[in-house]
Amino acid sequence: MALTVTSLGAPRKVTLRLAWWGNPTRDERTLKTVEMYTKLNPHIVIETETTGWAGYWDKLASQAAANNLPDIIQHDYAYITQYAERNLLLDLTPYVKAKTLDLTGVAETFTSGGMVKNKLVGVSLGTNAFCLAYDPAVLKKAGLNPPAPDWTWADFEKMAATIYNKTGVLTPVFCSTDPKVAFDNMIRQTGASFFDPSGTKLGFTDTALLKEFYQIQLRLLKAGMMTKPEVGFLTVTPQESEFTKGNEWITFVWSNQFVMTQEAANRPLEMALMPTIEGAKQPGTFLKPSMFFSVARSSKQAKEAVKFINFFINDVETNKVLLAERGIPIVPQVRNALKEMVTPVNRQIFEFIDLAGEHSSPIDPADPPGAGEVLNLFRTIDQEVLYGAVSPENAAARFMKEANTVLGRNR
Repeated sequence: MALTVTSLGAPRKVTLRLAWWGNPTRDERTLKTVEMYTKLNPHIVIETETTGWAGYWDKLASQAAANNLPDIIQHDYAYITQYAERNLLLDLTPYVKAKTLDLTGVAETFTSGGMVKNKLVGVSLGTNAFCLAYDPAVLKKAGLNPPAPDWTWADFEKMAATIYNKTGVLTPVFCSTDPKVAFDNMIRQTGASFFDPSGTKLGFTDTALLKEFYQIQLRLLKAGMMTKPEVGFLTVTPQESEFTKGNEWITFVWSNQFVMTQEAANRPLEMALMPTIEGAKQPGTFLKPSMFFSVARSSKQAKEAVKFINFFINDVETNKVLLAERGIPIVPQVRNALKEMVTPVNRQIFEFIDLAGEHSSPIDPADPPGAGEVLNLFRTIDQEVLYGAVSPENAAARFMKEANTVLGRNR
């Protein structure tokens, strides 16, 4: 659908087109923001274009082919590199330097996801990070302190053992639906990436850490401290999970899943960073943009488009309307203002994102073609290791060989 917000009596009308995918809540809040902006800037007319996710990218591709892109485009991490490499998106770096786009106080880890070949082509509208959700009551019963930001995988194993010995509560298999996410955090700590930036091979060659990823789980499993794989790999709803039932002390989630996890568990939960490996060169955690605003390179009103984006991310009153529906804001003063308005559980997420921002490194490039096949392979082999069908050594060798074969098709 297309909706237009106009202002009368403007000295020189400037028309901007703004496109996003959304839902009724996002649409309502975004339109209210447009109304607020045009009231302050009566010479601006903003034509809005909103569709659901399914049709959004087909429509945008058609507009790009016709050289008719909207001035302001809501973008996604999976697509932004493709559009940037086709030279369809404006480099916003000069506008940041001129403070037309004010990113004062915004850490590099919040902006790196919008960088393509050293150009800022997207401004993150919200932030997400991977974490552990844990049951503080179980830790208290076991006489343990909460995990510190710099805790290690050795600490994790000791904690898991103490919890099991004192409470009988188990440790889950690591990220049962997508175990690559847990390993990705580990391999990033070495300074490598899971996928090579070229997209034609894996980003690491040494299998020692992959074998250790398997061996940590096997040690816990063989000691009876880990949920059996035949239970752990079942696909269930959050309400049916072993963590919700109180049989596990942690669960692996993205920060935007914490509210749902808390509601399912129906008891107080806390959030922690993933453990560190021995000799880590950098944090494995990264801040993932939920979505971006980009400006089309073809826009004839680029400066005005950037001014709107600046208002959208920096204005506190505007963000009180948006209420972090697109994710945790990247601007510190906006985050701090919203913390006082949200529910206690949402406040935990805000505080965790602050913590993650202090203990994170830049995000890796978007996954290459064939990534889905590689992730399925990783999960299959992880299952085979925990079922005892293959040794960690043979599993690691097989994964490296088969994954590189898949990615080699991109050459």
